[in-house]
Amino acid sequence: MQRYFVKEKDDNYLKLEKDDLHHIKNVMRNKSGDLIECIYNEKLYICKIEDTTNNNVLIVEEKEDNNELDLDITIAIALVKEQKMDLILQKLTELGVARIIPLKMERSIIKLDDKKFEKKKERWQKICKEASEQSKRNKIPEITNMMTLKELKNLDVDYKFVCSTKIEGNLVNNYLQDINKCAKIIFTIGPEGGISPNEEEKLINYKYTPISLGSRIMRVETAAIYVASILNFCSMR
Repeated sequence: MQRYFVKEKDDNYLKLEKDDLHHIKNVMRNKSGDLIECIYNEKLYICKIEDTTNNNVLIVEEKEDNNELDLDITIAIALVKEQKMDLILQKLTELGVARIIPLKMERSIIKLDDKKFEKKKERWQKICKEASEQSKRNKIPEITNMMTLKELKNLDVDYKFVCSTKIEGNLVNNYLQDINKCAKIIFTIGPEGGISPNEEEKLINYKYTPISLGSRIMRVETAAIYVASILNFCSMR
């Protein structure tokens, strides 16, 4: 069954978004009487489509279902070109990341003012919603407003890491073996030109531990997916 996220509940009915109703009718080709999955307030409901011209679907059953990771993972990542950012958002969502922070960094090619960012953010949230539905998640990752490095300083997390291309020996797996279940973790990943020495020094002063992803230099999108994949493995221990 296809999964959808909904924002409104009225007694035994959930209200679908207009885009989702269009998807049900014209993409999935559902008919009256078909069942779908709906997530409301992170809970799973099996619902029946009574009328494909009506946004309301009837709740048939509430089910226990939670596909979220035990770890609370935040990825703070430099702004990159649109196609790469789309891929990063999609794959990080599929891999269970809770939060994505778009970062302003010295070597980022992409520069956005607040107006342009809001348009991008709206589109990015749609990508995360669709990826959450496809991967059967109970939550849609939060995309925060753009931040500077200074704003990362006082975030409420248990472990803080910055991916470095200068550090040798501090392999990421050495630091993640003993991480507690339900820990809050943030990883900072730089742009295609890398994190500048000045930025890395700032993050280290902010108590971010510099770690290496190995001897090979990865693209930004590869590094993000690699980190999230390792954290998935740690969560399943």
